[in-house]
Amino acid sequence: ADGYILTNHHVISGADEVQVRLADQREFRAEVIGSDSRTDVALLKVSSDVAFPWVTLGSSENTRVGDWVVAIGNPFGLDHTVTAGIVSAKGRVLQAGPYDDFIQTDASINPGNSGGPLFNLEGEVVGINTAVSRLGSGIGFAVPVDMVREILDELKSDGKVSRGWMGVGLQ
Repeated sequence: ADGYILTNHHVISGADEVQVRLADQREFRAEVIGSDSRTDVALLKVSSDVAFPWVTLGSSENTRVGDWVVAIGNPFGLDHTVTAGIVSAKGRVLQAGPYDDFIQTDASINPGNSGGPLFNLEGEVVGINTAVSRLGSGIGFAVPVDMVREILDELKSDGKVSRGWMGVGLQ
């Protein structure tokens, strides 16, 4: 309700300006509050004197293989497209980075769906639509919302995620 929006890092990466259009066709300039390329998550903020429609973040941990999900996005410029399918797998590694832990679904996630929500049947967001498989049609992937929850406060406060690391070389 306060104007925070979750999307993918790759959706806003390199943008000079970000515009958000709601289902009721209102448009807002968005400020990028924070972004994390390793999890492919970005946090935006839009402002208005009217409360925004909002959705509840569910639990990707409680989402099970076989559960029905709904993906919403803007594939090929067709805004507010809704597709349904099931969770095919959890914890998928796509070689996209060190934080691969994707939800795999057969709900159509096409180019342009990136950054849109993946809902469970209770209307809760369980993932952020992120990628499609180049190897097979009908296979899509979403960042689990529980992973997003872990970094959300840091994105809000610092604009980035700081991770510890240890410089070790093996011979």
